[in-house]
Amino acid sequence: MILRHAVMVSLMGRQADRFHEYQPARPLAERLEMAARVPGAEGIEIVYPQDFTDEEETIRRVQSSGLAVSAVNLNVKGESKWRPGSFTARDAALRAEAVRYLKVAMDLALALGTDMVTCCPLIDGHNYAFQADYLKQWRWLEEGIAEGAAHRPEVKISLEYKLNEARNYIVLGDVGRCLYLCERLGLPNVGITVDMGHALLAKETPAEALCLAAQAGRLFYLHLNDNGREWDWDMIPGSVNWWDLLETLYYLDRLNWQGWASYDVLSRDSDPVEAIATTIEIVQTAQGLLDVIGREAIQRWIDEGSPAETFRHLVRALFGRPSSG
Repeated sequence: MILRHAVMVSLMGRQADRFHEYQPARPLAERLEMAARVPGAEGIEIVYPQDFTDEEETIRRVQSSGLAVSAVNLNVKGESKWRPGSFTARDAALRAEAVRYLKVAMDLALALGTDMVTCCPLIDGHNYAFQADYLKQWRWLEEGIAEGAAHRPEVKISLEYKLNEARNYIVLGDVGRCLYLCERLGLPNVGITVDMGHALLAKETPAEALCLAAQAGRLFYLHLNDNGREWDWDMIPGSVNWWDLLETLYYLDRLNWQGWASYDVLSRDSDPVEAIATTIEIVQTAQGLLDVIGREAIQRWIDEGSPAETFRHLVRALFGRPSSG
């Protein structure tokens, strides 16, 4: 496994909810400088259009930052015009605008030296029964993504699923629906971003979700974070679901997956640089624990199928106690 660590540049800036502002707005230059100070970070994930008010200036600043670009994150939800939807809006002109944004993001990805655009279409879905025409909605989604994919076949479109927010029910709500879309399109450059927190929110086992995506050849990109399986709190990975993080890394290693993990972690209680630095260190520590335990031993315990025996060994390894198995 080759797991490269990326910083989401947007999370170096303003962070707020309905009640408080936790981090102030910061200009792109300052956010790039902060990202460059994160130990272990090799790259950045940057957002279109919010980080590209001056496209040439953004490209220049990113290229001079010394950090690779893991992906361009396409945001088709934040501007007020997207309130009726983006790829699945009833208005054909609005759907065309979403596709145009996707094509621009793909062009910018190439200009920045990456072949990845990640997108979580959070505004596409419904809130009430009889609000959306599900047949038309799915057809519009297929048509929009297919048109974008044809624009730059050498650029991957990695679709990130989420159960809800901003819609009560998002059209791409789980890994199964994402895989169904990929299967329907049959395009080699359309795949999936597995966000660990979103998998937890959908009551999935994150390791199982990424295995399904990988077996289909559609695991393109990762977001690592954590939550209590009831809301997308974007917490430090392993802070709540430690064993899920360890299992996720085990299967990434078993799959010999090579790619980027970006960290969608909010900094409500600490400095963003410190939070992401800690995040990367925790992930690396978990990888080190796999080395201590041994992949062959873990596979043997899985094959034997005794959770009690497995966790006896895992907990002993976690606390540095020798295991007899």
